[in-house]
Amino acid sequence: MVQEVFLQSFLIPAATATLSMAHIHPEGQPQPEGHICCPETTTSHPNDPIPAEPEDIPQIKLPSLITDRSADSFNSSATSLNYASSSNPESPTTPATEPHVDAELEELKDEGIIAIAPSPPEGRHSSNQLIPSEPEEVKKILGEGGENRNLIDKVCCGEGCCKLEALELDPESKDHVPVVVPDNDAFRSLKLRLGPLSLDSKLTRTLELPDEVLSFVPLADPTASFESTVQKHPPRFVTPHPPFEVFSAKVHHARELTKPSAEKRTYHFDLDVTDYPEESGTVDFVVGGAIGVCAPNSEGIVNEVLDLLGVPRFVRDKQVILKTTGGRWPTIWGDEMPRELITTRRELLTWCSDLQSYPPSKLLFRVLAEYAHAPNEKKILQYLSSAQGQAAFCDLRTGPHLTITQILNAFPSSQPPLNRLISVLSTLMPRFYSLSQDPMISCERDGSGCRRMIEMAVTVHETPNWRGGPRKGVGSGFMERVAHKAMAATDNDINPLTLDLRVPMFRGLMANPLAREFCMDGPMMLIGSGVGIAPFRGFVHRRLRSNNVTNKVWVVQGIRDSLLDEIYSGDWGVQEDKIKTIVQSRGGQHEYVQDAVRHQADIVWFLLNALDGRIFVCGSAKGMGEGVEGAVVDVVIDKGNLNGEEARAFLDGKKKEGVYIAVSHLPLLLCGETTFLFP
Repeated sequence: MVQEVFLQSFLIPAATATLSMAHIHPEGQPQPEGHICCPETTTSHPNDPIPAEPEDIPQIKLPSLITDRSADSFNSSATSLNYASSSNPESPTTPATEPHVDAELEELKDEGIIAIAPSPPEGRHSSNQLIPSEPEEVKKILGEGGENRNLIDKVCCGEGCCKLEALELDPESKDHVPVVVPDNDAFRSLKLRLGPLSLDSKLTRTLELPDEVLSFVPLADPTASFESTVQKHPPRFVTPHPPFEVFSAKVHHARELTKPSAEKRTYHFDLDVTDYPEESGTVDFVVGGAIGVCAPNSEGIVNEVLDLLGVPRFVRDKQVILKTTGGRWPTIWGDEMPRELITTRRELLTWCSDLQSYPPSKLLFRVLAEYAHAPNEKKILQYLSSAQGQAAFCDLRTGPHLTITQILNAFPSSQPPLNRLISVLSTLMPRFYSLSQDPMISCERDGSGCRRMIEMAVTVHETPNWRGGPRKGVGSGFMERVAHKAMAATDNDINPLTLDLRVPMFRGLMANPLAREFCMDGPMMLIGSGVGIAPFRGFVHRRLRSNNVTNKVWVVQGIRDSLLDEIYSGDWGVQEDKIKTIVQSRGGQHEYVQDAVRHQADIVWFLLNALDGRIFVCGSAKGMGEGVEGAVVDVVIDKGNLNGEEARAFLDGKKKEGVYIAVSHLPLLLCGETTFLFP
């Protein structure tokens, strides 16, 4: 069947795309401070307030997107399936989590209570550093009597800057000798500022040693044999949505979307979910939805932690009874209750405890101090869990990423029992990835039927490693290892299915803003940067299946360099030059997606006022997300003849109406800044 789909191109004419940075409107009236006037282009007329539908929309007749895919082909394509879809998808609810610390800090900053230091280019962008580092400066923030302490507590690191006290010299000590620091690369990489700390320094408000909340008990029959799946699938007690278990999805195909010289690597995956268990209601995979991936810690990191703790090799894979006194751990979102589970030490470190994603806690340093044998290491660890060491502790939390292996290497004399260390580590949480296709139309022929597929894209996240070189994220690192195995098989003419590669996943976030606000008709603009463009590929696929002729779609894709970083090029199922604009920040004209938004002011204004109009934005909340929203406000100021406050109020109203939908990049780590297993 041939479908008629109306699509609009909005290429930026070079001759008319000069961006004006002036703060004076062309007619001469003053503009709000910080406002960037929209330029005059063929698709941008700032002085025309009438939201008109763009003219000269080319009519493109496209064959159906639905095509067959043979069993011996490893490439992604789509085959029609008659799955029921729902415009209001239901999904198991994800337990609420604490608000992200960035939001709390912004609230305090807006109220003028604290000042935030700029984040370093390569630092942890999810953390912020309070400027004050001395007790007197802290008192200025807290006010006389500490009346602002309740506000600071919301974003406090560990015990909070309000606990900071000066480190004073002992007046009875005649010769002050600074503590000798550990002589190893791991400690030097921490860049600790210890000040006049000595072995005789008096420390106050040091945390109490936490109670012992979990233990290992030998099995009654230690010789009983069992089959370990620790390197392939998590234990059954790791349940995201009880009573549903984590599903082992077979990897059908994987390929690299970016070129070898790209700054960031992005991979595409086809996962077989034909046998995914049915759930109650009308829950299904939907356009714009996301799946949760239960990624393990790498085998190398787990082995290093066990080595550093001195855990004998013969007990690492031996089954034991794990007893906990309460809490959800080692489940993900199970009930808070005491538990007795059969497991292994390796299993817990691989699937249940996060070894590298979270900043260190004071409880961690307190436990390490308790079991440190070297006096100098013990003193430094006690200092980091005291009021006097608060500034150094905050530096560790807000600096470059630290890992458990880095900290254990920095203090080699500390070898706490494994159960003690695990009790102060954070739970290893699922990573969420948005679907990059319409899950209703993707399948693979295997000769006997149609295997249902879902597709997703994953960008590898890397930060500097203290040993030199990059350190990969838990989720993206795991997915890259899987991709390399599948691609190596394909390169050697081996079907990846024969390797039985698996991705532990579950259906989650099917009612996120992208999925909830997607409409089968009505005009829409899809704005994404990097891998944030992936879910919009599914939007376009779904629109091509619609019989409605009002399929007006505009896509803006932000990348660094189109020769290296463009993903899904030629894989949208349409004539891409008719619907998509590529904006390159380092190649081409060195522009950003917010520049394209201003160049398309007429289209943006039309969508904000059109019946069933939608503007979707997917990318990093900081930078790209803020830039696009600022550009839309500029459009509203120019086209609506409003001041800055009125324009922002207008856009806030469109957000509430579901016209302007902005989401952060997936994967998302569903947790606050810090989550202790046993508070």
